[in-house]
Order: sequence, then C-alpha cells, then structure tokens
Amino acid sequence: GCKAKSLKQSITLLRVIPVKATVLLVFSKDDSQSNGFLWACERAGFSCSIARTPETALQCFLEKHHDIIIIDHRHSRYFDAEVLCGYVQRGSSAPVPGCGDREEASVMPLIAAGFNRRYVENPHMMSCYNELIQLEYGEVHAQFQLRACNAIFTAMEQSQEAIEITNEDQLIQYVNPAYEAIMGYQQGELLGKEGVEVPKSEKNKPDLLETINSCIRNGKEWQGVYFAKKKNGDSVQQNVKIMPVIGQGGKHKDRRKGSLDVRSTTSRGSDGESGWGGTATALPADPTIGVHTQVINIINAAQESSPMPVAEALDRVLEILRTTELYSPQLGTKDEDPHTNDLVGGLMMDGLRRLSGNEYIFATKQPHHIPGHLGTPLSLSDIPQYVARTMENEESWDFDIFSLEAATIRRPLVYLGLKVFSRFGVCEFLHCSESTLRAWLQAIEANYHSSNSYHNSTHAADVLHATAYFLSKEHVKQSLDPVDEVAALIAATVHDVDHPGRTNSFLCNAGSELAILYNDTAVLESHHAALAFQITTRDDKCNIFKNMERTEYRTLRQAIIDMVLATEMTKHFEHVNKFVNSINKPLAESVKSILTSPENRILIKRMLIKCADVSNPCRPLQLCIEWAGRISEEYFAQTDEEKRQGLPVVMPVFDRNTCSIPKSQISFIDYFITDMFDAWDAFADLPNLMQHLDNNFKYWKNLDERKLRSLRPPME
Repeated sequence: GCKAKSLKQSITLLRVIPVKATVLLVFSKDDSQSNGFLWACERAGFSCSIARTPETALQCFLEKHHDIIIIDHRHSRYFDAEVLCGYVQRGSSAPVPGCGDREEASVMPLIAAGFNRRYVENPHMMSCYNELIQLEYGEVHAQFQLRACNAIFTAMEQSQEAIEITNEDQLIQYVNPAYEAIMGYQQGELLGKEGVEVPKSEKNKPDLLETINSCIRNGKEWQGVYFAKKKNGDSVQQNVKIMPVIGQGGKHKDRRKGSLDVRSTTSRGSDGESGWGGTATALPADPTIGVHTQVINIINAAQESSPMPVAEALDRVLEILRTTELYSPQLGTKDEDPHTNDLVGGLMMDGLRRLSGNEYIFATKQPHHIPGHLGTPLSLSDIPQYVARTMENEESWDFDIFSLEAATIRRPLVYLGLKVFSRFGVCEFLHCSESTLRAWLQAIEANYHSSNSYHNSTHAADVLHATAYFLSKEHVKQSLDPVDEVAALIAATVHDVDHPGRTNSFLCNAGSELAILYNDTAVLESHHAALAFQITTRDDKCNIFKNMERTEYRTLRQAIIDMVLATEMTKHFEHVNKFVNSINKPLAESVKSILTSPENRILIKRMLIKCADVSNPCRPLQLCIEWAGRISEEYFAQTDEEKRQGLPVVMPVFDRNTCSIPKSQISFIDYFITDMFDAWDAFADLPNLMQHLDNNFKYWKNLDERKLRSLRPPME
C-alpha cells in the first residue's frame, strides 16, 4: 500500500498544478454568438472544439471529455439540445451550460434536462469571456476538486498509516482500513461517534488530552507519544500527529506505527492546509486561490457592470496581470540597446539548449589552495600588523578591499570575516569558538576559485563588507533580529562559493553536471547554498552550527538559503518590486509597524544581499573601475570558451576585440542598478552610495561620448 507520503504528494500536486479548461461548442452554424465564444476561448487559453451535429458532438465528447459544453438551444429544428445534454450527462458529470433565447422565462426545463447553467444570447466578446471565466472558477474547479478528493481518499484507503478525521465537534468522520486493523474497530462502530466515547488508555498523563485540545483550539499542530486503547482493551503506544484544518472545520489525526518521520505524514501542501470533514467556515476569500488570481476575479466582476471605456481599460489590466513576466520591464528591440539585451540574456535567462546533442561537461573545480608565506591567523589577535592596518577603516564604505587582497595574498575572506563576525558577535550567537569560525572561513575560502577574475574570494569579502555596512544602518538594525544579521553575514560569505566563473546560461547550454542536477533552474545559486552546508557540516572542526538548538538552526538555515537564492538574477525585478510595494510605499505613508513582520523582514534581507552583491557601481570610482575590468574579463573568457566549444554565445557584446566596457556599464547601471538602489536608499539612507553611483555613471558616459571602449582614457 501507499505510504502517507504519497498522500502528501497527491494533495500538493492536485492543488497547485493549474489545469486549463477544455470547451466543446455545439452550434449548428457559425454566427456572432459562436464566434464570441470562440474568441473568449482563445483569450482565456482554453482548448476549444466545435461540433455541428449531435453525432459529432457526442463522438468528440467521448474522445476528449470536455470540462465545459455549450449547446446552442436557439435553433431547435437542427437538433434537440435537451436530448443531447442527456446523452452527455450519462457519459460524464461535466458542467453543461445552455445557450438559450432571450424570451425563455424559466430555467427549470433546462435544469431538468441536465444543464447546469443558462446563458442568455449575448454575442459581445467580453460577456462570453466573463461567462467562461466564471464557469472555470465555479463548476469546473469544483469538478477538479471532486476528482482530487477521490484521489486523496484512494491514497488514504491504501495508506499503511492509521488515519482518523473528526469534525469540529469531535465527531469521527472517517477512519481508514489501517486504523481498523490497528485498533480492532470497524468503521460502522466509530463513524458519527464523539472521540471522547472511544475508550482511552490510562497510561496517558492526566493532562495530556487537555494539552492536545488546547493546541487544536489555538490552531496549532500537536505531535507526540499517545497511548490508545484498542477494542480488545490492550493499550498501544503510538507516535501521533494531529493537525487542525483551517477553513474546512476538520481535524486530521495521523497515528504512526513505529516511525517518527513526521515529514511524510502531513497532508498539506507548502501553501496552506487542506483537509476534509466538519462544517465549512466562511472566509473573506478562498484560501486555495492565490492573491494574484483573486485580484483577477475581482476585476472580472467589476467589468460586468462597467461602462465600455472602463471595461476596456480593465481588459488591458487583466492582460498585464496574466502575463508570466509580471515584474519584468518591457525591453525595446534588440537594435536599441544590444548591451542591455545581452546582459539580460546572460544574467536572467537559463540558456538555449543545443539541438545537436553535443554537450560540453563543465566539471566542478577542486578547491584552490593559494601558496604563499602568510600563515593562517589563529585569532584576531594573531593577524599581522600590516594586514590589520589595511582593515582599520573596514567600517567605512570607502574601504579598499583590493589593498586587503594584496596584503593577504588573495585570501581576504578569512581576515575580514574574523573581524566582521567578531564585531557582530556571531560566535556568541552560534555558541561556537573562534577557532571553529576560523576553520570554517578557511574551508569556505578554499572553495572559491582564485583563477576567476571576478567571482573569487575577494568578491565574497567585498559582499561581506557591504552586507556588514548595510546592517549597521539604523533603519536596517531596527527592522532585523539578531538571527537575521547572522544569516545575512553567513549568506554573504558563502553566496558564490565554488563559482566556476561562468553564468547559469553557459552551464545550461553546456549541459553541465550542475545544470542537470538542478534542472536548469537557479543552478549556481542552488549549488552555492547546498555546498556551503556540505562543507560546514561534514567536519566538526569547522561546523559553526554544531552547538545550535535544532529549531534555531532550522530557522537560520532557511534564512541563509533564501538569501543566497535571492542573488539569482531571473527574479531581480520581482524582488525589487515587492520591496518597493511592501516596504517603500508604507514607509512613505509613515506606516512603520509593518517593517518587523516576518514576511517583510525576508524582503529586506533579500534586498540587502542583492544590493551588496552588485554594489560595485556604488563604490568609489577607482574601486568601481577595477571591478568593471574584472567582470568584463570573466565575461570575455566565457565568450572565448563558447566559441571554442561551439556553444551558443549568450552575451555577444562581450567579445574582447569589440566590446565597449563603458557601454556595458551604462546599460548595467540603467537596467539593474539605479531603480534598485533608489529603493534601497529610500529605506536605508545611503547618500554617499548614491553620490558615488552618480559620479561613476558620469565617468562611463564621458568615456562613451568620446567613443572610448576601454576602462580608462588613454592618457591614464
């Protein structure tokens, strides 16, 4: 039989996978009404079939089992719509709306024939479209849910784990065969009975039931050891998880036999709880429908009673809301700005797959151990004086990371990490020793590739420095908790570990092992996060998390992963726009209480690490120029390799023989940097960064106006 894990997967899949409705139009001839529904189907993205006779309609339905069938009831001389509806109903319970004349007074004959709905003739396209949308979110979704329930109950019936479901009055609604086998009862002996009527074991602590009921009343899950009494009077120890089901009025009790793997017992998807049984609870909105969909439904309803100009304007709004590129700005043609288009293609896409099947395997490099005479510091007090001097102003935004890189023989991350983590009390928070932290920093830095011109440990140290600087800003400090600060510092340190010096697009096009492992989705960012925890936890000597309490560790781990994944550029505009809408706008209206909510703290942390990751254009000019040269060289090297390997060139403008570095910087600042840092500055108050950004932009503009393609004017 299926394990309870199968039940969880079934519910999750059945709930979150959107299924577009299929439509069958039964019209004896083309007219404005049939054309109206045809247009509406195309607009809604529904698959549509057309039948002219009852015979072809029935044959088509039996082949495809359409979700919506619209039968023309106006011209009865061609076919009997009610008879056809009866044939269809006997083949399926699909919703079948009728299309009738304006004069028909009652819908009862149609309902008696099996129709679910009557549509009064109205060929207006938007009216047809709204009708279909209402059907989709009404009868069709109800059919999908019924199918889902059938699949769920099949899984529960086959599960080897005992499952009991009660309603809000604790009346038993369902027990599965595994429950009957374990407890010795038959369903008929239990259904409709109160849970308190079933004999209880005396081995439970006196206050256990009250503890459980208190959790349920407060909407919380309870999990623990419970002694149940079987029908024959024997007590049996069980590992039980009880979950209140919000919005459906039931509680789901899962009795596990000999297992504490609670992850496989829950019957809810990641986006909320689901269940069965009990009295339906009225909610302001359907909890199974996303906010985005609820907005679309509200606009659809508003359209029906709106004058034509308003309806047309709302129509355009719906088009925007339904696009998958909701947060992405609209680019012009490729001729307008090839630098911007190449940056977008290279940083925000997952690559173009080769059709030849010729794959280039990009192997993960081994850790780079950099030779040199500089010994590893045992603690902050052991850092050589000349290294310490380069870090004297590390709290300043104008801190020169390249001086530290030179002083440490390209190992700045260990030294800066020791100082920054000490300043923020990270060891105290993690309950780890400074030697463990030092070993961890060494292990992480060893897995950055020194051969990369840009994505090396100096970049990681630079992002760590920017992160620490942002965390020291008053507004940021007021909004985040200590766990957020520690997560941000660790995420900055590891966010590009083992970066191969190539973009996600390159790895996907090359068919690399990493791209295959992560299904061409957030390939590098997923690898950075996963490897960071592998490095940390595989050796006690560098495991900075080993002394943490489990719940605290899970919270910290999730925050680190979320921040590392936020550095992926495909969701750049989504992150920025969410920050503007949820943080900037309420702040402008003097609503400060929302800043510390868990959801908004996540948005702040994502924005913080994103800005730290690409803060180069906001650094003092000479640092900005150095970073521009390094990233350009890395992109040049990628283009060279793509040409050698016969791979698609994802950023053609980054050809070392023809590229204009000033143009590429101007495009990067215009497209990615300006709006993001405007929003971050409005929150964190960073006038010095904005001044550097303005100066640097003018510098690149000046070079471009002089038709120069290099980092610096010739005289320099």
